Amino acid sequence: MQTLTSESTQTSFFQFTITSISGEPVSLEQYRGKKIIVLNVASKCGFTPQYADWQKFYEANKESVVILGIPNNDFAGQEPGDEITIAAFCKKNYGVTFPMFAKQKVRDKNKSPLYTWLSDPAQNGWNAQAPTWNFCKYIIDENGTLTHFFPAKVLPTDADFLKALEGKG
Repeated sequence: MQTLTSESTQTSFFQFTITSISGEPVSLEQYRGKKIIVLNVASKCGFTPQYADWQKFYEANKESVVILGIPNNDFAGQEPGDEITIAAFCKKNYGVTFPMFAKQKVRDKNKSPLYTWLSDPAQNGWNAQAPTWNFCKYIIDENGTLTHFFPAKVLPTDADFLKALEGKG
């Protein structure tokens, strides 16, 4: 886990517009006022069953927290499908209702502008950690400030994750 430092001078997460899994542009500004969990996902990963955990968490907390599922094929080709296939898989197998988006590159030099922001301290104020595998988590506060990064194995029931989400960790 990495956390925000007091010296941060990051720009806002809300400056981005990304494409939904159904092809429409979505301004991330619409999530202002909620805690946001950015989750890079894949359908053929050992962590794919986490979809169920995150859906349950979303259902219980959607008044104050939003999960943004962003598919990627950057780790061992574990998300080879197109957006239609991914959306159908998530709905059928895990009942996913949290917002899902079009596939993005999440690492290396060709990563998307959003993931560049999430992993560039010059842009976000402190964090240099790009996803190390599928199902890494970034927490953004209600004002668009990146506050935490968690690795793939962390579940929404993890004590450190819950403290971070509450602003206590």
